[in-house]
Amino acid sequence: MKRVAPVIALGLSALLAATVPAHATGSRPLNSYGTKASYEPRQSVRSYQHAPRGYVPVFTETVSRHGSRAATSGKDGDLILGLWDQAAREGLLTSAGRRFGPDVRTLLAAMDKIGYGNLSGRGRQELRGAAARMEQRLPDLFRRIAQDSEPIDVVNSGEARAVASGNVFTDALAADDPALKPLIRPARTERDLLYFHKSAGGAAYRDYIDHDQRLAATLNSITDQPATRQAARRVLERIFTPAFVQRIADGEFSSIASDVDAAQAVYNLYAIAPAMSAEMPDGRSLPMERYIAPRDAAWFGYLSDAEDFYEKGPGFADSDITYKMADVLLDDFFQQVEAKRDGTSTLGAELRFTHAEEIIPLAALMGLPGSTEAVTPDRPYTYEDNTWRGASVAPMAANIQWDVFRKGDTYLVRMLYNEKETAFKQGCRPVSKGSAFYDLNELERCFGRAG
Repeated sequence: MKRVAPVIALGLSALLAATVPAHATGSRPLNSYGTKASYEPRQSVRSYQHAPRGYVPVFTETVSRHGSRAATSGKDGDLILGLWDQAAREGLLTSAGRRFGPDVRTLLAAMDKIGYGNLSGRGRQELRGAAARMEQRLPDLFRRIAQDSEPIDVVNSGEARAVASGNVFTDALAADDPALKPLIRPARTERDLLYFHKSAGGAAYRDYIDHDQRLAATLNSITDQPATRQAARRVLERIFTPAFVQRIADGEFSSIASDVDAAQAVYNLYAIAPAMSAEMPDGRSLPMERYIAPRDAAWFGYLSDAEDFYEKGPGFADSDITYKMADVLLDDFFQQVEAKRDGTSTLGAELRFTHAEEIIPLAALMGLPGSTEAVTPDRPYTYEDNTWRGASVAPMAANIQWDVFRKGDTYLVRMLYNEKETAFKQGCRPVSKGSAFYDLNELERCFGRAG
């Protein structure tokens, strides 16, 4: 989690003070991992609606976040190990804390081996599974693609983990049906489409992140409250003696700014550990949960979600700066379907591979479940009154898929969000009540593309 500079608070503390999510106790919730949560499909392959009579699948397109990965750097591990080594020399570790250093070194060694930021074994498993389920959902489409030699287009952001994700996904498609292999085009990179937060189209967004005082003040007020300091103290006292934790809080160690920063480093290692399960000696996730209680993991997960909500998600109700730039990706979704309808495209599938920074804004732009509620400065984001959760909106390997069906000159579209049949935004009318299928003309009207 990024630290924000101290600024004048917006008076949010009264609304947020000591607010631990209701589900933060007991079993460890998926939300405690934020957007680092590992992927699970949200619907069984056998439970999807059948297309209306006479309609056949003619096209599918997806945008997928890369699969589970290593942390982008070893900074958190290095920071906390510096403190751990000092405490070990002075005999100021708890019994659990004595295992912490070796566990962290095991985790860092595994991430260093595959490369920081790179796709992990678990990420590869997630993508292979998603590819297999896509073929299971659309067997007639993939038979048609093979029979008619329709190309499968593959696009990525250019970042290594997105490139690798596309390769793993398409390799899995070809392994299941070798007839598809020659139809899979060489992957190409479109950063303006799939890395728009860092491209020219994201300039205003980057200025907002770097300079917006309301954003900085809001995040500071959410983080800088007693509940955070209390959680930090509990996390650190699982590893270090209280006297050593107090020295961290007093700023004795120049390597780390505060006890909250130290606890966040522990949380970040906890959150990334499941992504590295395949690289562990026994093939199981390193038990980093023994160093952070469920309620404290949930609290730091909330802080991580709050940052993502304001920086990438629905954000403030009077601004669309966090998600307006995703219009380039939504436009591409429509263009691909319209080209199929108009006979200007021979593609059988369009597969895109990107990042949470693109999935989260796209979900907000499209009004997908969990991404419909923005907030006001005087009523900030909390778990109690907002359904946005990073683990649901954009876990590792998160995906949005449009399946296109044709009957004569009529085209229907079905949307899957993390493989669950999902209604389009409010105001879009399905072909019948409760149906997952929408007429393309209706979607064009609903999204303001008609005419």
